[in-house]
Amino acid sequence: MSRIEAAVNVTPGLMELRAARRDSRGLIVSAFVFSVVVNILMLTGPLYMLQVYDRVLGSRSEATLVALSVLVVFLFIAMGVLDHARGRVMARIGASFQAKLDRRVFEAALRRSQQAPSDAAATAAQRDLEAVQRLWASPVLLALFDIPWTPLFIAAIFIFHPWMGWLAIGGGVILVITTIMNQRLTKVPLNRANNATIAAERISDNLKAEAEVVQALGMQSAGFDRWQKARGAALTQSLAAADMGGTFSILTKTFRLFLQSAMLGLGAWLVLRGELSAGAMIAGSILMGRALAPIEMAVGQWAVVQRAQEGWGRLAELFTRMPQEQPRTQLPRPKADLEAQNLTVVPPGESYATLRMVNFRLEPGQALGVIGPSGSGKSTLARALIGAWRPAGGKVRLDSASLDQYEPDVLGSYIGYLPQRVTLFEGTIAENIARLQGQPDGLKVVEAAKKAAAHDMIVKLPDGYDTRVSALGGRLSGGQIQRIGLARAMYGDPVIMVLDEPNSNLDNEGSIALNLAIRSMKAAGCAILIMAHRPAAIQECDLLMGMEEGTRRAFGPR
Repeated sequence: MSRIEAAVNVTPGLMELRAARRDSRGLIVSAFVFSVVVNILMLTGPLYMLQVYDRVLGSRSEATLVALSVLVVFLFIAMGVLDHARGRVMARIGASFQAKLDRRVFEAALRRSQQAPSDAAATAAQRDLEAVQRLWASPVLLALFDIPWTPLFIAAIFIFHPWMGWLAIGGGVILVITTIMNQRLTKVPLNRANNATIAAERISDNLKAEAEVVQALGMQSAGFDRWQKARGAALTQSLAAADMGGTFSILTKTFRLFLQSAMLGLGAWLVLRGELSAGAMIAGSILMGRALAPIEMAVGQWAVVQRAQEGWGRLAELFTRMPQEQPRTQLPRPKADLEAQNLTVVPPGESYATLRMVNFRLEPGQALGVIGPSGSGKSTLARALIGAWRPAGGKVRLDSASLDQYEPDVLGSYIGYLPQRVTLFEGTIAENIARLQGQPDGLKVVEAAKKAAAHDMIVKLPDGYDTRVSALGGRLSGGQIQRIGLARAMYGDPVIMVLDEPNSNLDNEGSIALNLAIRSMKAAGCAILIMAHRPAAIQECDLLMGMEEGTRRAFGPR
């Protein structure tokens, strides 16, 4: 049993992966049929040598040689076409498998990242799926189709002479033992190399995301040293795995070449004794090379197999931990009636609750200010109200229905959320405000920007709403990013607004605009929650709730 299977019963995830694989059974059968014909045509070379040495040279018939050569050319062309076709079929099986699971893997990784941001099954999910896809497209799987023909080719060698057959079997056994040793001895180094590479990439991504802070605080050298240490560990493990795999690959290749020479030497000795013809000697050498070629291919490409096995196991773990969500009955658009009932939340990866037994109710047109010191549970409450963190106890209800009764994307369309740290995504400002919709509704985008008092700021940019931004914001200031984030939260007339420290990067003008936006959303019947430290953020609040150490300490009118 693997390490992953020992930690988690991954049977449900494995069943889901196998179901996706079964959808390509027709193509797999086609590839198998092509392999049958290709392996039969592999006999063309040995049979041609047998005929040339034993019939053509003896009869000195040029017509027979020409006829055989023309036939062989046709058969080799047919073999090449079918071999190419089965390779294309296998590549399309891999592409189909990946396309089928792309959305499932993306959604599962996204949900898992909310629960356990550093979980390798989530961070490497897309790479794991690509590793499985690459295995389908690699020659090593075609070698697995060819390996069952190895006994047939060895049997043909036995027909020529038993001693040649036993030599082929002995060589095959040694290569099989080499393959097993290769699998066992390279598995641990490859796993360590992959894990170390993921860790190094995580450090690199974090440093690049915070490049401004790294530069400003003189952390570049220290950051590089930290990354280089992780990168060095990854490189060391990769070299160890490459050295081990390369050793077995060269050993296999050298031994197979030796076997072919040994087969020729044994055949020549048998010819001298009059027990074998010259044609059978050449044909036997070619057949043995063909019989052992799939094993050599498996040894040489075993790193691809092991990486795909690792990815398959992690995907099974991910699917098991994050089962596919069942379709929910579509509910009508809710009223802005939000209620928390004995809400208790345990953050992902933690063992204790940071929010305990919180109760409140917010009606349409009301704004609730949530105040308290840092670490009092305000941001935890915000994440629970938007459905990012599921309650360990109690319920959050929107128009009497608990949040888990809504489809995630449907629930998201009813909620406007402004986190403490606003992140923009690769694309235009319009696409960011429209929540990454491929075809943003320009009127709705402008309307949301005007509500957030961001319209005038946006149109002054070189390309206005079509200005492209990155995840780091590019040329935009913190206040501009926060206004765009507020416009995104207001896009599509949400029912509930959850604003976590909404004025942390705003100047006085921005704070005034924020309060006007909150007033207009209240007038439209929206319920608003504001997590705040600054008094200016709660000027438009009707109710206040004091938080301390994850519990509600006070609640009432402002």
